[in-house]
Amino acid sequence: MHWTLRQAGLLNRWGRGRLARVLAAALVGALTGLALFSVTQVTGRSLFVITGGVAGMAVAFAIEAYGRAARLTEVRVTVPQISEFTFVVNNDARQVAWQLFVETVTRVSTQPLAGDEGHLREALNSLYGLFATTRETLRASRPSIAVSGGQTVEYLAVTMLNRELRPFLSAWHPRLSAYERDHPAAPESNWPGNAACREALRVVQNDLHSYALGFARLAGVRGAEALLGGNGPSS
Repeated sequence: MHWTLRQAGLLNRWGRGRLARVLAAALVGALTGLALFSVTQVTGRSLFVITGGVAGMAVAFAIEAYGRAARLTEVRVTVPQISEFTFVVNNDARQVAWQLFVETVTRVSTQPLAGDEGHLREALNSLYGLFATTRETLRASRPSIAVSGGQTVEYLAVTMLNRELRPFLSAWHPRLSAYERDHPAAPESNWPGNAACREALRVVQNDLHSYALGFARLAGVRGAEALLGGNGPSS
């Protein structure tokens, strides 16, 4: 009996609350309709005043929305090769970081190449493509806002190019090209530098894995490790 009365009380309060919300919605709708009707009846100076007020409110909302988009956020990113840094990003920087993450994670830069699989020429071409795409992405984007005590997404990208990609490509591209030029019909597996180049590739892949996770962190990507397929320094 006690439980039945309690249930009845809850239903009664719920019914009253629902009725109040319906009445409030009807009142707001009626006032809105009255306001719109009144505006349509206004002419002359009053019409310009009302129109200017509405335009001013629209501008204020637009400025507020832009402020939210341009708001800076601090993000901590750790790349073992270069230490841990605080990065300052806004929506533009997050977009750049997302593009760089996608380019990095979908190439051989972070995907393993077994000793008896794939071709080193394709791997080097893919890394060259990553180098060119990263440079073009940075060139096409607006520079990040410099903030004291914080790094920008450009810093991480340029460091990846100059510290990881450039040394590897400068060391191994000329050697493989020379072999291909001198032995045009020979299989790549006969190249004396094949094993050493593959080992160097694994090292740079491990390093690039950290940069990919850094870009993901700056872009706000969740589950980046799963997207990388677990291919990292521990693999």
